[in-house]
Amino acid sequence: MWIYLNDRFVEEKDAVVSVFDHGFLYGDGVYETIRSYGSRIFMRDHHLARLQRSANAIGLTLPVPSGGWPRLLHDAMDRNQVGTDQTDAYLRITVSRGVGEIGLDPALCPNPTLVIMAKPLHPPTEDTYQRGVALIIAQTRRNLPSALSPQIKSTNFLNNILAKREAIAAGAFDSLFLNWEGHLTECTVSNLFFVSQNRLLTPAIACGILDGITRELILQFARELGIPAIEGRFTPHDLLQADECFLSNTSMELMPVMSINRQPIGAGTPGPLTRQLHKHFGDNHRRFLEPPALP
Repeated sequence: MWIYLNDRFVEEKDAVVSVFDHGFLYGDGVYETIRSYGSRIFMRDHHLARLQRSANAIGLTLPVPSGGWPRLLHDAMDRNQVGTDQTDAYLRITVSRGVGEIGLDPALCPNPTLVIMAKPLHPPTEDTYQRGVALIIAQTRRNLPSALSPQIKSTNFLNNILAKREAIAAGAFDSLFLNWEGHLTECTVSNLFFVSQNRLLTPAIACGILDGITRELILQFARELGIPAIEGRFTPHDLLQADECFLSNTSMELMPVMSINRQPIGAGTPGPLTRQLHKHFGDNHRRFLEPPALP
C-alpha cells in the first residue's frame, strides 16, 4: 500500500509519524473520508470544502492548495489500484497540527502533517441491507456544541469511541447519541433518519450533529420525490414510535435500522420509503460524481 505523507508517496512500512506530532499527542487535527464510484470521486468538492471549514475552525492551514487535491487523490488511487471498474476507492485525508514541542500552543508546530490513504471500499453486504441493523441509545452523551463544535470533523474521536464501545458490548451495530437536552443527534459515524406518517424526520444541525454530506443529499432527494422532510428536535420516544428508520454516510449510503434497544422499529424490516430513497440514491448518485478524466 502506498501512502502520501507530507510531500511524497511512501510504502506503508515507511509511513511513520513522529511521537511529537500533536495529532498523536492531543488529537489536534482534522480529516475527511471520501469514496469513489469506479474512477470518479463522489461529492469531491463538498468534502474538500468541509475539510477546509474544519481546518479554518481550528486555525490550521491546509498544506495543499484547493486545486491540488484532485491530482493527489487520483494519484493515491492509481498507485493502490483502486478506483477502478472492479474496486471503488475509500479515501481518507488526515491533516494534523504537525510536529512540535510538548504543549498546547499551536505555534509550537510550524508545519502540519498530511496523510492520504486510498484503500478498497468494503461496503456492507447486500444481506445487511436486506435485514437491517440494530442500534442502542448510548449512555454517553454527544459533546456539548458550545464546548466542541460538531461542525469540526476532528481527529479527536474519543466521544465516538466511548459510544462505540457501548454498542460492541451490547452486540449492536452502533450507538445513537442523545444531546445535552435528551434529544436525538446521530450515531458514531452516521446521520439518523426516521419515518413517521409518511414524513421523513431527521435531527436538526442545531441539535449538535455533523452536517453530513450524504445527509444533505438525502434531503434533496426527498424533495425531488415529493416526500415531506422535517429537520427538528426529536426524542427517543418519537423514534421508537416510528414506522421506519435508517442511517446515512458516505460509504454505506442508506442503511436500514430494524431495532433500537432491542425494540423493533415498525415491522422490524426495511420500510418502503427507505427502499424508495435508496433506489433513488442508486439511480442518481452519478449526478454528483466529479467530471470524467479527459483522455
